[in-house]
Amino acid sequence: MRQYQNRGVQVFALGGAVLVALFGAGAGACSDSAARECRVGADCASGICGSDGKCVPAAAVLPGPDGGANDDDASSSSDGSAPEASTDAALPGCSPNKDGTITRDEVPIVAGLHATYKIGKDEEVSTAGTPGAGGKRTWDFSAALASDVSVLVETQPLAGKWYASKFAGASYASKLSESSNLLGVFETSPGALLLRGVVSPTESSPKTELTDTPAVSVLKFPLTVGSKWTTDTDVSGTAQDFALVGTYHEKYTSEVDAAGTLKTPLGTFDVLRVKVVLVRTIGFLAPTTIRTFAFVTECYGTIATVTSSDNETNVEFTHAAEIRRISP
Repeated sequence: MRQYQNRGVQVFALGGAVLVALFGAGAGACSDSAARECRVGADCASGICGSDGKCVPAAAVLPGPDGGANDDDASSSSDGSAPEASTDAALPGCSPNKDGTITRDEVPIVAGLHATYKIGKDEEVSTAGTPGAGGKRTWDFSAALASDVSVLVETQPLAGKWYASKFAGASYASKLSESSNLLGVFETSPGALLLRGVVSPTESSPKTELTDTPAVSVLKFPLTVGSKWTTDTDVSGTAQDFALVGTYHEKYTSEVDAAGTLKTPLGTFDVLRVKVVLVRTIGFLAPTTIRTFAFVTECYGTIATVTSSDNETNVEFTHAAEIRRISP
């Protein structure tokens, strides 16, 4: 039963399908002496400065801050090498206006998209970053980590899936975590990305079919520093063939709490940071608290997430149960 108890931990860190960008060309290394077009995302029309010092053009987006990973066996590689990625959708002509607000139109969310990113587990991090001018911060998640693997992630269409009829109106499904094969079922709306429930990839045993009532607001648009929202939801259904007796409760408290610049293995982005605190209460057991930060940018969505260990007490923590960031 541990698996279903943890089913909501990786809504962002998948941390959750994470909104990630997919680019046609990888970013290469660049020495300090090499000619550079940019040093930060603000130097580029696309808002993204590659690690080779060249501006990355606006391209495709992988939606869904569930960080969803492909459920095919070839979706990750233990040596950290990046598998081939592809996408069928893009945000044509999107140029970030850098106005400090991310609207729903600036984050396309659809099924059938793919991208690659690095995943590290049980790693030391600095969620606080480095303070900068104007109250902004700089975060550097670009370094290779000992536990890194490269994972091809996707948002899966619901057509033909065994659970499609049980989540009428939902938009796509995506794997929630590398440590579990469970899928989050998501719905897009004009103002939000919603988590409707969690299912097993097949109806065969052990079967999971959990429903959130009401659906969880994973992202709520527009995003700007100071934006806040909360979802109190009851979870019901079946977990690993066991029918839940009644429901258990989850409370998600979310806030866009910071803005700044984020360095990833792909390049440098201007971002808003979304802080999420999940408190899960099952029966008479002590509540479990999980903290997640998602880093969101215009046109490309969430390009990194960091998730704490259970019951982390520090808002700015230094040990991540999982860290994900966009990668070539």
